[in-house]
Amino acid sequence: MSAVAFDPVPGKVDVRSPPLSALAHIPGSDGWPVVGNTFEVLADPKGVVERKVQRYGLVYRSRAFGERNVSLLGPDANEFVLADTGKLFSSRLGWSTLIERLFPRGLIMLDFDEHRLHRRAISVAFKAGPMKSYFHGLNAGVAAQIARWPRQGEMRFYPAVKHMTLELAANSFLGIQLGPEAEWIRRAFVDMVAASVAVVRAPIPGTTMYRGVKARDRMFDHFRRQIAVRRDGEGDDIFSHLCRASHEDGSLLPPDDIVNHMSFLMMAAHDTLASALSSLVYRLATNPDWQDRLRDEVSRLETSQDGALTFDRLDDMVVTEMAFKEALRLTPPVPSVPRRALRDFEFKGFRIPAGAAIMVNTIYTHYMPDLWPDPERYRPTRFAEGASRDRHKFAFVPFGGGAHMCIGLNFAYMQAKCFVWHFLRNFAVSMPPHHRPKWQMWPIPKPRDGLRIILTPAR
Repeated sequence: MSAVAFDPVPGKVDVRSPPLSALAHIPGSDGWPVVGNTFEVLADPKGVVERKVQRYGLVYRSRAFGERNVSLLGPDANEFVLADTGKLFSSRLGWSTLIERLFPRGLIMLDFDEHRLHRRAISVAFKAGPMKSYFHGLNAGVAAQIARWPRQGEMRFYPAVKHMTLELAANSFLGIQLGPEAEWIRRAFVDMVAASVAVVRAPIPGTTMYRGVKARDRMFDHFRRQIAVRRDGEGDDIFSHLCRASHEDGSLLPPDDIVNHMSFLMMAAHDTLASALSSLVYRLATNPDWQDRLRDEVSRLETSQDGALTFDRLDDMVVTEMAFKEALRLTPPVPSVPRRALRDFEFKGFRIPAGAAIMVNTIYTHYMPDLWPDPERYRPTRFAEGASRDRHKFAFVPFGGGAHMCIGLNFAYMQAKCFVWHFLRNFAVSMPPHHRPKWQMWPIPKPRDGLRIILTPAR
């Protein structure tokens, strides 16, 4: 196998995309001149993959966002690439085209031993003790936000839940109530996420990428100024835990690493959760039988003496977890996952050269009918105890897999269950007559109309 020059020092990696001649044996097309398949992917990421699979098969090449890539599809491909037992693939070099200017050296931008060291240091913030501490703030925060929503009538759910998840992230991650800072922090994250899929990749004044980079600079400066104070304090928020986190040799995380991890984790925590909860509420609004089952579960749940949900009752929300997982299957927060090949490899009979950009597609796998019969249907019983026994372990990958499995997975489930408990005890939800929202799938799925729903008081 020929090896790619791989220097683990950030910014000094020399991995060049192979020429078309090295990929010509792989079926596929470059699409339109210059833009390739970019606009097609942005418009309909699920449909474009399904059409290409029908034409080319589960391994094909295409061109998008300025680069030619090779898609490897299905659960076997997910396992091969995400588990990466042969250390063939770089996450950092896969994501670099999209987010390196915006979230440099976040956890997703690290590989192998360096990733393992940082993940171990960061994981202290997601252990049971701190998680229990975050729960109290989440519980109170969800209750306070929902209390501000109209008790009856139509509302746009996505903007409201995105505001809520940012407030929750500010509390759990920063240990603060955002107050007047809320708007510029919200705008900064919106600009950074939008820039990740901007067609113009250079930060030229007036472009989406320029706005994203400027927002990143302001966000980084905001976090950096607080590090020394957080290290000397005893805060129990995620930022404080990261400021005090250390590597195995006892050395503290450098300020730049703390800032990079905080910026990426906070973006991922509130944007992906807002997407996932929007999908869940839409599915409950259009499947009232499941809405009733979840409401029955939360109403029967034992609570504290003052009637509040307690941390130790979250594991009893079995039906809620099934319903949430099925919403994640239908609308995964990350529709596809990029990697870059560090060495030549072979998959399904195709020789793929070092340097190739590799894509695995979450949403395609989640709709494969041989894995998920009647895949368009919302059916949470797919996740009932024992139902997944014979299913491929990489058939359901909304949080990725392998070493780069989302570190905040349990944090996301905790927030989702807390939200459902408060939401369904207060409201019944339905859709306006004859209305079905359309979803913008990139970079993180969201309903284009903000998700119009109708709330009535829960009976």
